[in-house]
Amino acid sequence: MNWHKVAERNELPERRVKTVTIETKSLALVHYDGQYSAMDNRCPHQGGPLGEGSIEDGIDGQCWLRCPWHGWDFDPLTGKSPGGHEDSGQELFPVEVRDDGVYVNLETEVAHVTTVTDIMAETMVNWGVKRVFGMVGHSNLGLADALRRQTVAGNLAYIGIRHEGAASFACSGYAKLSGKPAACLTIAGPGATNLMTGLWDAKVDRAPVLALTGQVQTQVFGPGAFQDIDLHSAFEAVTRFSQPVLSNSNHAELMSLACKNAIVERDVAHLIFPDDVQTQPAGDAIALGPEGRLGTFEIAPPVEASDAALAAITSASKPLIVVGYGAREAMTSIISLAERLKAPVVTTFKAKGQISDHHPNAAGVLGRSGTPIASWFMNECDLIIALGSSFSNHTGIEKKKPIIQVDFEPMQLGKFHPVDFPVLGEIGRTVNLWLQQWPQITAAEDQLPELATRWAAWREEKRSRESDDLGQGVSSAAVFAALTKAVPANAVIAVDVGNNTYSFGRYFECQDQRVLMSGYLGSIGFSLPAAMGAWCATQDLEEFAGRKVISVSGDGGFGQYLAEVTTLVKYNMDVTHVLLHNGELGKISKEQRAGEWDVWETDLHNPNFAEYATLCGALGIRVTAAAELSDALDRALAHDGPALVEILTDAELI
Repeated sequence: MNWHKVAERNELPERRVKTVTIETKSLALVHYDGQYSAMDNRCPHQGGPLGEGSIEDGIDGQCWLRCPWHGWDFDPLTGKSPGGHEDSGQELFPVEVRDDGVYVNLETEVAHVTTVTDIMAETMVNWGVKRVFGMVGHSNLGLADALRRQTVAGNLAYIGIRHEGAASFACSGYAKLSGKPAACLTIAGPGATNLMTGLWDAKVDRAPVLALTGQVQTQVFGPGAFQDIDLHSAFEAVTRFSQPVLSNSNHAELMSLACKNAIVERDVAHLIFPDDVQTQPAGDAIALGPEGRLGTFEIAPPVEASDAALAAITSASKPLIVVGYGAREAMTSIISLAERLKAPVVTTFKAKGQISDHHPNAAGVLGRSGTPIASWFMNECDLIIALGSSFSNHTGIEKKKPIIQVDFEPMQLGKFHPVDFPVLGEIGRTVNLWLQQWPQITAAEDQLPELATRWAAWREEKRSRESDDLGQGVSSAAVFAALTKAVPANAVIAVDVGNNTYSFGRYFECQDQRVLMSGYLGSIGFSLPAAMGAWCATQDLEEFAGRKVISVSGDGGFGQYLAEVTTLVKYNMDVTHVLLHNGELGKISKEQRAGEWDVWETDLHNPNFAEYATLCGALGIRVTAAAELSDALDRALAHDGPALVEILTDAELI
């Protein structure tokens, strides 16, 4: 037993109660009738805090300590209930009033009893989850404590965000960079539903994410209690796996299945944790891991389909390789194929950066966000070799050309229209088979001289656009020319949506950078929280250590999650955000004009974002002229911590 001072002698007035905490034990300290009492702070009804209650006169002349939640009464000095409750009363603790204050006698803290969420958190760690983004709240405290214990043990790292949507976008960015899942933590009700947009972004871009949502107590499921919504139904469409965690669940197995679904299916897995189940003792349950539960992901193509495709490749005179995001792990083999064919490689916008724009075979991005180089070779080719591409209308692969399509997803083959050579197989494995079977003679022409000529013409065109000035701000060509020069060759760049992103695809020249984007969902606000996730991956995973993380957005996108600048500062994330500020939703204004509508409600009322970043504790720099770009970007990128470069840009010069 140990005595702990909990209040000054005259601190608590007569007929008052307050909450006091000793180590992790919460007590209600009561001053009534000249005496003090200390009792367990949790009301046995639903855990309401008695220390926030009041002492009320009863109709029988007896005074009662009344729980502030639902009015359950207890004797203020004995903790006994008046009857009618399921509970006989509250546990009391010895109190002494000394000259220097009020003391409570409490046993040394009892050893922690392993809970079901302790087992599930350990299982999650065993499956390789290293990072959790989230918000601790009312209905996830037991789960949060289990995650805290793993964090204290050095097995996990936790980022407390300002909005749950940022948590799911951060998980998506983490997974898109690393291929590995991170977890997002929320409370029930609105905390859980706030995850939806980021989870949909992860789902449609096939990024593994683990969502952990609190839920109300099982005793109030269904009738419509506070923050009680049907989370299983709400998450059904966005998840591959979504299950409640119940008292009699096989808890370690449930977490294992969630992790396996996220990793193998490259999708969203979701677990729902009722409040009362989170602290249930685990008994003799043990944590599980992935041993013996994951196989190889390599899929060899059928011989006949592979041979037919190779024959078409070696007989084409002007083959064109189109690389999609699904081919990102096979680029070494794909570049070897391009070099043998002396053929150009174009990428979808989502695959930008998978081949350096300075490689002799690179032809830039194809489609709406692309270069005239890529579109020229699409028009001139006599065979398209599409590797890991979805054939979205944004990219614009010409379906009337002969097409070889290789993908490890059967549903992707000929999804939108027939292709001449559908090949089911893992892309790297398939391309390596072609290289091994390569004939002595092929019909392919050397297209590299023409490719070099086209690059020279496009770079000259870009240089001429850099000096454009209508007196309304810096041109996008100038912004991304400066960014191309300033950004480290191996940086990670998260981009948003809008005109700033189209201009990035068109003007920025990649080296060995990794580009992250909200590909199929195209969600505004993606870039900053995704950059937070990417930065965490550079801290957690050795293969990304030391890579600079950059976020690029317009003012519309930045406004979605601008409070997360405080998160960057809190955790000293070395993220540089490049903000193109033109005072409007420029892409939408452009679409209104193109549709011959009036431009309406696309203007924005913005603060000075550089000053805002400074107020938050980051480095904020404002750029008003192209001549200031180089110095501003260099300063921000050299800063050891979060930085924001706000560039006043012209919405017309995109």
